[in-house]
Amino acid sequence: MQIAPLLKKLSEARGVSGYEAEVRGIVTEEFGRYADEVQTDKLGNVIALKKGEGDEPRRRIMLAGHMDEIGLIVTKLEKGFLRFTSVGGFDVRTLLGQEVTVHGRKDLPGIIGSRPPHVLPPEEREKTIAMDKLFIDVGMGAEELARLVRVGDLVTMQREFIQLQGGLVAGKAFDDRAAVAAILVCLEGLASVRHAWNVYAVATVQEEVGLRGAITSAYGLAPDLGIAIDATFGDQPGVSEAETVEIGKGPAIAFGPNVHPRLHEALVEVAKELEIPYQVEPIPGRSGTDAWAIQVTREGIPTALLSIPLRYMHTSVETVSLKDVERTGRLMAGFIGKLGEEFMEKLSWRLEVGD
Repeated sequence: MQIAPLLKKLSEARGVSGYEAEVRGIVTEEFGRYADEVQTDKLGNVIALKKGEGDEPRRRIMLAGHMDEIGLIVTKLEKGFLRFTSVGGFDVRTLLGQEVTVHGRKDLPGIIGSRPPHVLPPEEREKTIAMDKLFIDVGMGAEELARLVRVGDLVTMQREFIQLQGGLVAGKAFDDRAAVAAILVCLEGLASVRHAWNVYAVATVQEEVGLRGAITSAYGLAPDLGIAIDATFGDQPGVSEAETVEIGKGPAIAFGPNVHPRLHEALVEVAKELEIPYQVEPIPGRSGTDAWAIQVTREGIPTALLSIPLRYMHTSVETVSLKDVERTGRLMAGFIGKLGEEFMEKLSWRLEVGD
């Protein structure tokens, strides 16, 4: 699999939380290359089934990465300009000067502007400009704009995927479409592996506004195990080493109360056996990812969290290593290939963690 073209296709697609139709079509097609069945549930999650070869009824493992992206939404038309707010958590410091597409009656290119610093009071010139002080300019007069754009229309960043040096790539929505690409790497790997369990690959929706897709899909599938794949903070200047993981050094395998300890240990063991570089990430509380939603579904699901190191989170230039995406997929495929019925016994809380 060529990961860069796949990430480019996923990154440049539109799919703001709750409005994932365009990216959902791409994911459905890509999942269909490797899965036995692909469906879309009532909330819009794409669920692919790669059947195992074990005895029926087979155990189930769920892999979840969210395909929605943060975006903007029009809140007011003001004298030929558009006021807006965010859908999900944009880093507002990066919005000024961005190129955008306004999805009105037709798509309109626009730019995000603000009052120039020369006319601001001195005390405001050094501050981050609040979102309610920004506006979008598409170059139209008020009457023409009102015919084409309404309050509630979506706005997405206009950003092309680019390849940097050292195997790094940058673009929008890598949080979390890099994880969707890793799931596809896993499915491709499973095509040549005899695995006993049924594998449900899920591209979830509306993660950025409340983990909603993972909540509903995990409830519907009721898997025996779950692995969420998300992004975590990659190393960069100005951020302490304790808060980041190194980009290009493999996926981060989380541990903490959101992760079953035996599942963490098993993933580390597989990474060592397959000589896949990995890192360990302590998460002392709720992870804020699909892992939390899966873990507390129904009576509880043993869950793990794999994270792809990513720089500049919640901006339009999120940056990841292609090797980290590939390694994450290989680690999952290697782990799934070893799953048997006896593995569930290892997860029993009757055993002490130190056993």
